[in-house]
Amino acid sequence: MTQAATPSHPALTIVTVTHFSERVIGECLATLPPGVPVVVTDNASGDATREIIRRVIPDATVIANPVGVGFGNAANQGLARAQTDFVLLINPDAKLQPGCLERLFAAAERYPKAGVLAPALKTPAGDWEVSHDVDMFLRASYPRRRLDPEPEGDICADYVSGAAMLLRRQALDVVGGFDPAIFLYYEDDDFCIRLRKAGWTLVRVADAVVDHVGGGSIRRSWDKHWEKFWHMAWSRLYVERKYRGWAAAWRIALPALLRFGAKAPFYLLTDFRQKGLRDTARWCGTLAFLLGMKSK
Repeated sequence: MTQAATPSHPALTIVTVTHFSERVIGECLATLPPGVPVVVTDNASGDATREIIRRVIPDATVIANPVGVGFGNAANQGLARAQTDFVLLINPDAKLQPGCLERLFAAAERYPKAGVLAPALKTPAGDWEVSHDVDMFLRASYPRRRLDPEPEGDICADYVSGAAMLLRRQALDVVGGFDPAIFLYYEDDDFCIRLRKAGWTLVRVADAVVDHVGGGSIRRSWDKHWEKFWHMAWSRLYVERKYRGWAAAWRIALPALLRFGAKAPFYLLTDFRQKGLRDTARWCGTLAFLLGMKSK
């Protein structure tokens, strides 16, 4: 299906994934340019998310999943509907600042080998959010809380945040979207790795800016807290094994089992029960991966 686009935004489709996003999706959609096709994949939201989408952009294509299929698989559903030369993949808790898309398209012309052009991100407080990083396998060699200066211009990076990405269709066709085995977390790391392996670059565009609330689609509940840390543990080991083998995954998994197995009971028996739930979820996600359980 070929999508039309406005003259100022040639060959563009906008894709977003929602899950209990009623707090943020309306503001996100309101910043999108009129006349550009919008595809929303909704992962079984039980709130007013779908009603808000239809009210703000009545002609948006809404893929209503009866059960959640995870971020990457839901994004792939939307990307499959967008056969345009470019796709803007944007989180529902992100808002385009004026001129953002035009600057991303200008950068796409400057950097024809860029498979992804990512904007700079700002927090609700107006601070710059770290939206790029080194390769995930190199991060352990850097300080955990390093303070990198804000880049003064465009930069190539090993990783750019999935909060907002202008994707080039040629690159998407080569790598095939997100890995369907990953339900949640590290899917953007894996996507960036595959793009770079295929010869594409990832560019953070300094003058294109998106406001990012962060966490806008995560319900504040015990089950979602568990889900987050279970999948973070599972997905991290999956990506490790995928690129570096089982031995490397075990080198991460064994210390994690010992660490989380020791910390979780202590936290659960004290006043730090939220931390106890977190570390129990990490322990279970780690064990589940080692036992061959799938992420779902």
